[in-house]
Amino acid sequence: MATLLTLDPYATDWLNLLTRWLHVIAGIVWIGSSFYFIALDNHLRPPKDADKGVGGEAWEIHGGGFYQVQKYKVAPEVLPEPLHWFKWEAYTTWLSGFALLVVLYYLHANEFMIDKSVADLSPIEAILISVGLLAASWLVYDALCRALDSRPLVLAATLLALITLAAWGISHLFSGRATYIQIGAMIGTMMVGNVFFVIIPAHWELVRAKQAGREPDPAWNERAKLRSVHNNYLTLPVVFTMLSNHFPFTYGHSYSWLILVVLLVIGAWVRHFFNLRQTGRTVWAIPVSAAIAIAVLAILIRPQSESAAGATVPFATVARIVDQRCAACHSVHPTLVSTAPLGLTLDTPAEIQRYAPDIRDLAVNSKTMPLGNATHMTDAERQTLGQWIAQGAKIP
Repeated sequence: MATLLTLDPYATDWLNLLTRWLHVIAGIVWIGSSFYFIALDNHLRPPKDADKGVGGEAWEIHGGGFYQVQKYKVAPEVLPEPLHWFKWEAYTTWLSGFALLVVLYYLHANEFMIDKSVADLSPIEAILISVGLLAASWLVYDALCRALDSRPLVLAATLLALITLAAWGISHLFSGRATYIQIGAMIGTMMVGNVFFVIIPAHWELVRAKQAGREPDPAWNERAKLRSVHNNYLTLPVVFTMLSNHFPFTYGHSYSWLILVVLLVIGAWVRHFFNLRQTGRTVWAIPVSAAIAIAVLAILIRPQSESAAGATVPFATVARIVDQRCAACHSVHPTLVSTAPLGLTLDTPAEIQRYAPDIRDLAVNSKTMPLGNATHMTDAERQTLGQWIAQGAKIP
């Protein structure tokens, strides 16, 4: 199968492992610091030495010791040394995530990005669309923030509408799996853009003002803080998209774009619960409503079992479909890949019967296999497989 660059599968596996490992580590550090500082802000109480410019303080205990943390309204009288910055966590997360996008999707666009039944794109076209959408996501989001910063609810509603539109539109360009990753990468780009273009420049402005003997402008603090709060609410949604490739029952559904939007909203809603709880307000209606929403969603998208009624499907028909549509990858001697993914082979009747549940979930219900429908499995063939499985997946 044509790709932009042919890599040895073993080398690809190592690139995948190392890049994903770095991405996860950096993401944990970035998300952890984000969660901590939002919680710290929510825990601040009026200080005893407010006359020194301190806006709030918090007492904490961790690791066998007590900590007193103070936050200044704008800046201290004298800049301390050393001054610790929090930026490389965000940069490393995005850079490693983009590298992972290249290794897994851009270099294997035909397998993981393109679904010919959705749109007849070439690998170059798919990649250019993806990169263009990453850039557009930041430009549009930043413009919205500048126009609607003083109207947070309107901004949130507008952003949700645009993400919904993007999810729907991308689902008509890419495979379901790639759609989820693309939306996640776009949200991640918005988040790291906040750090690189707004938060860190605001910090530099505060530092340079003190170094020049000027009084820092509090507006820089407020702008940086607002974008930090945005990132806090986007964290749980973007984490879901990064995990989504493990759950084909979501991205493989015919309404995958809508399922994605619902889960993103639930993630942000749950984050709101913790933000409120850290200020002393425990609104149990939030996690309860989130749990109900997930239960309703799970019921609505539950795969419908194929009816066992009708003429008995002969195993010979099933074996022919598997040989033509599945064995190109899932065989001891595959033709489209070097080795069978996950070691799953479908060469014998016993193997086909053993993996019948996987065939049902991935090829019949979610239609995520074959990847990109590379072997052109038809809906009629999927229905035949589903009916055979519903009839007991019998073999001679």
